[in-house]
Amino acid sequence: MTDDEVEASRAPLLDHLVELRSRLIKALIALSIATIGCFFFAQDIYELLIGPFASMAEQVRGAKLEFIYTAPMEFFFAKLKLALFAGLFVSFPYLAWQVYAFVAPGLYKNERGAFWPYLVLAPILFSMGAAFVYYIMLPMLARFTVGMELTDSEVANITMLPKVADYLSLVMALMLAFGISFQLPLILTLLGKIGIVSSQALASGRKFAIVGILAFSAVFTPPDAISQVLLAVPVLLLYEIGILSVKMIEKKEAEREASAVAE
Repeated sequence: MTDDEVEASRAPLLDHLVELRSRLIKALIALSIATIGCFFFAQDIYELLIGPFASMAEQVRGAKLEFIYTAPMEFFFAKLKLALFAGLFVSFPYLAWQVYAFVAPGLYKNERGAFWPYLVLAPILFSMGAAFVYYIMLPMLARFTVGMELTDSEVANITMLPKVADYLSLVMALMLAFGISFQLPLILTLLGKIGIVSSQALASGRKFAIVGILAFSAVFTPPDAISQVLLAVPVLLLYEIGILSVKMIEKKEAEREASAVAE
């Protein structure tokens, strides 16, 4: 390779690195603005997140649930953490657009068209996972945990007093776990579309998928059977939906190939 050829190959790489740097800076600026904006509403967002848990706890206990913090700056840092978490939600469309804008020039026209549905469906599925946590899992978790209180013991009463930081960490972990898990059909469909997996392979590997899903549930949920089952069952259903989606893709691909041969 001559010196001119080396320089010619280096120039596009430098252009890509410059563009990547520009995209990252724009993404970080957007995330920072969204985080700062969400910080002013952090307390309202926190009250929104504790709503289902506190409401169910009050129904079971018959008294209003109290949250505590044991360090002077604990609630402040919890609100900072929550502002960053909410900022990711708010700025995700712009962040996703920056990712797409960076990779789009290297895609063919039909590949860019196929990429869009995944870009749109990903935040929708993540929101569905977060909604599952908010509307279903948190009330059930509140009923379970408050039901373990001992208020009429002859020795000592045992009452749940959740810490604001611990509760926020729990909710964020659950929403991330469920949001990522709800991406499973999308991931399997994408892998099937590019030919990495087949519906037959997914079906035959179902038993291994069950073990993996149960292990994932054990790691990313609180150490109780109810939370683990609440995550494992929907993910197993999503796995089956992914198999059906891959089957549909294979059927369409077979029809396309048949029509091409007929022509």
